Amino acid sequence: MIVEISHFLSVLATGLFFLTGCFSLAVRNTSYISNLISRTYSHAFLFLIISFLIYVWLAITDNFSVQYIASHSNSDLPVFYKISSIWSAHEGSMFLWIVFLSLWGFVFNLNINNDEALKPKAIGVISLILVGFLIFLLVTSNPFSTILPIAPLNGADINPVLQDPALAIHPPTLYLGYVGFVIPFACAISFLLIGDSDIQWERLVRKWSVASWVFLTAGITLGSWWAYYELGWGGYWFWDPVENVALMPWLAATAFLHSLSVSIKSSHLRIWTILLSILVFSLSLFGAFIVRSGIIDSVHAFANDPDRGLYLLAFISIIVLMSMFLFIFRFSVIKSADNIKRFSKESFISLNNIFFASLIFSVMLGVTYPLIYEYLYDQKISVGAPFYNAIFIPITILASLFLFISVDSRWSRSINIKFFTKPIVISIMLSIIATATIVFLFNTKVIAIYLSIFFGLLIIFRYLIEMWNSFNYKKYINPFSVIAHFSLGLLLVSISFNSLLSSERAMNIKIDEYEEYKGMKVYFNDIKFVEASNYDAVQAEFYIEDSAGKNFTLNPEKRRYFTRGQITTETAIKVTILRDIYLTIGDQLDDGSWVVNIQLNYFIRWIWFSAALMAFAGIVLVFSKRKI
Repeated sequence: MIVEISHFLSVLATGLFFLTGCFSLAVRNTSYISNLISRTYSHAFLFLIISFLIYVWLAITDNFSVQYIASHSNSDLPVFYKISSIWSAHEGSMFLWIVFLSLWGFVFNLNINNDEALKPKAIGVISLILVGFLIFLLVTSNPFSTILPIAPLNGADINPVLQDPALAIHPPTLYLGYVGFVIPFACAISFLLIGDSDIQWERLVRKWSVASWVFLTAGITLGSWWAYYELGWGGYWFWDPVENVALMPWLAATAFLHSLSVSIKSSHLRIWTILLSILVFSLSLFGAFIVRSGIIDSVHAFANDPDRGLYLLAFISIIVLMSMFLFIFRFSVIKSADNIKRFSKESFISLNNIFFASLIFSVMLGVTYPLIYEYLYDQKISVGAPFYNAIFIPITILASLFLFISVDSRWSRSINIKFFTKPIVISIMLSIIATATIVFLFNTKVIAIYLSIFFGLLIIFRYLIEMWNSFNYKKYINPFSVIAHFSLGLLLVSISFNSLLSSERAMNIKIDEYEEYKGMKVYFNDIKFVEASNYDAVQAEFYIEDSAGKNFTLNPEKRRYFTRGQITTETAIKVTILRDIYLTIGDQLDDGSWVVNIQLNYFIRWIWFSAALMAFAGIVLVFSKRKI
């Protein structure tokens, strides 16, 4: 009975969201209608959130009469994982996705006054998008389906690789980033519908956009961290198709934030800003389609009936086509009358947009080309790291050069680029010395690594000088820009050192024997069997002595989960400031030895720290009272 109440509340919320959209777009907006739209949306959200909370309670209380809960939960799971099981598969994660979408609209509704010109239509756009996704959920992916007449005594259990705190947090964070861009999208569409060029919609969406970008950055970073230690691959990024469809909206969102700042400061690049606001949300929807359509194989994807993907593809196509029609129809309204001055900050951000657009197109090509090829020739191909590296490395290096040059640029003012100013000379000299030292110490013929280090150091030294001038000479700097761009330089250097220094080796070791690797002795002390509440495991004990004489123990495992019978590899990692010692254990061979893989991953923690620092810059901006 309780599940029927939850189901009914979702259906009721769908109807109210539809009414909200009708009131917004079909009725002339007066003060009364604006208040009605606001209140109707709030009531619809209330019904939807109560429906979801009831669903969470059903999962916590092991209500296995609900088919989804029976298929993805288990009575032996801790409460934390019973809750996270809701977004461990398609139907539940789609439910959460929709709830978060409505939550962004609700918070926007509460914080923006009803007399704001863009609000009623923006709320209407959000409501109609919610209607489309709720129909998809309730008709094609119903999480409320029940098992009748007799429910199973226990559930099938959550996927073992998902029984991890990071993955329980990662999807909600990523979803909040994805759907948060519905706010700038809805406001942009509202602006186009009204057609008044004097409305400064960009100021309205600035902090909402930054907040969404922060969630998206944090979500991608958490996903990278989880895949590193949980899947046993030992890397931070694998150019998996699902990783790529998360990267594309992030690239578009980063370009959008830069373009947004231009439109706020000087009313230039409004065409770019509108177009990017549509692109960010469209790419977020495209990611939902790729993950949920079943057309790709990925550890991150939900394998489902491709027919569901047809609905999503049709719905997304309608949103994108209608948005682009409005964009073309109002092109004359948003077109700037003035030209951008050469070497102004606006000109550099325009170049930045071109670089980001090139990267987005490249990733889109890498994701879709194998699908098109398979459809045409019935053969599977893959696009891997060499393709992406060949494109990303030169474009990133070129973008870093322009970023370095643009530090002294000004809004709406053309400046003469002077390469002999003190900060530029000091930055270049320090970067040359540091890079030359690295070339001397490390013998590699990969020029791209040295170039990446050089330009990453250029950015780091340049912004360190800017920070010094700010503290010492009270020179004004934009702290958010400084932190974010400094983080980019640190990210480039960290990735380069990770590629330059990291190494791995697979070795066969018997118990009571040892192997040497990179100045370390790896002793295989013992192996034992352990049993937990929902799995048993083979746990190895390795005693490691490094080149400095320090000793420590690592305990990698191979687990077998009782309910599903699935076997997983659990890594053991020794974390230091500069490197991780990463150990996994494989199968036992006929001669009694075990396959053991050891990796030395340098600067990998600095990669995640750089991304976290970027997100921190966004958080500071969201809560800042400074109007910039």
